[in-house]
Amino acid sequence: MAEPIPLPISRPSLSEPIPERPRAVAVLRLSNLTRATTSPGRQRAVIQSCADRLGYALIAEAVDFNVSARTTTPFERPSLATWLRSPDDYDAVVWSHVDRATRSVADMTKLIAWGRQNDRTLVFATPDEKGPLVVSPATNDATIRRCLRLARIAEQEANTLSARLTSSHEALRAAGRYGGGLVPFGYRKAPHPSGIGWALAPDLEAAAIVHTIVDEVRSGLSLVAIARKLNEASVPVPRDRHAQLQGRPMGGRRHGRHFERFRWTAGTLCKVLRSPSLMGHRVHNGQTVGDAAGLPVMIGLPLLTADEFRTLQDTLRTRSNGSHPKSRPTALLTGVVHCAACGGRMYFAARKNKPYGDYACRATARGELCASPAGMRSDWLEDYTVDHYLRTLGPTAPVSRADLLRHGVRVTVSKRARDEALAGRTGPDTSRLTFTAAVSHADAQPR
Repeated sequence: MAEPIPLPISRPSLSEPIPERPRAVAVLRLSNLTRATTSPGRQRAVIQSCADRLGYALIAEAVDFNVSARTTTPFERPSLATWLRSPDDYDAVVWSHVDRATRSVADMTKLIAWGRQNDRTLVFATPDEKGPLVVSPATNDATIRRCLRLARIAEQEANTLSARLTSSHEALRAAGRYGGGLVPFGYRKAPHPSGIGWALAPDLEAAAIVHTIVDEVRSGLSLVAIARKLNEASVPVPRDRHAQLQGRPMGGRRHGRHFERFRWTAGTLCKVLRSPSLMGHRVHNGQTVGDAAGLPVMIGLPLLTADEFRTLQDTLRTRSNGSHPKSRPTALLTGVVHCAACGGRMYFAARKNKPYGDYACRATARGELCASPAGMRSDWLEDYTVDHYLRTLGPTAPVSRADLLRHGVRVTVSKRARDEALAGRTGPDTSRLTFTAAVSHADAQPR
């Protein structure tokens, strides 16, 4: 009897790798995160279902909570912006809805242009009853129009809601009621005397701190020195004190970094000391709110009398010499150049009667200490950065701050040695500088 012939078994060829599913990043955004909200969980569920339906493998999340789509573009949000600057790590970006991505037609237009430029797909899981909206680099005009129409609806909804909230808060301010938000330092929420709603009353613990700060300003102590003393004593800043009174943990995220608690700075002190709320006034946009007769609407007992407040403002005005820097475009290297010692950003400062300025470590302004704060002439540092950028990535167009950030350029500066001679120098000491970029010339070429 002949031996049976074995049936062929189908096996994938070792020379032909099993195709992988396209990679996608899930994006979550929420304007106001509270303990009661279920939105993050619902967004995740919708995105996962959509990814499974379209065959995407979710590899990461970009999570931006307490971030408004009306006031920040997708390219400015701490988590999402990081992913948008690294498009080679995935194939698609998935949101649960258009309004989680943006509430602006202009921002949506830029997002679509980003997708085409980087050959990446934008997915909105539940834009309407028609099902997922997929905007690929080859998407037709009809899909683009649908996407922009939904963005326009989201923008109109945001504008309507903003107008209603503005009207509501105006009515609350006129009635002397607390309408929510950050409580002025020195006060706390309390029942309104009428028995309806809330008002503000002095927070005895914070009020004592206010009086101490005012006394130290009168004694001639600088705001930087006062901020340092408050930080050393672990006195909570207004934002952290408000969290304490609400029963929430202190700290949070700022500029993409997490802080266990925030620190006092000269800027924070200036905002507290210049606010008419110290006189018990209701304040809106930094100004006292008046009633129908033009008198201040009171929110509680004043911490300072009107005379004490005027004297304090005169003292602060004398120190500032009445000079305030004029608004100017953001410096080329803001967010690009960092201090080597503390890792913090360096910022541009103008020089009087000079066409150039300086980039300097601003650890003190952040309420922090830097062991070796760095600084360098702006023109030298900008020329160095642009030269290395062009040699590394090879573009021919003028270099902008957006270009540097998009390609992950980072320059660090070490502090100048004490005995370093500057006489006759025509450029930077490059031994103090390091240049890195997230992509190379080959990676930066158009697809």
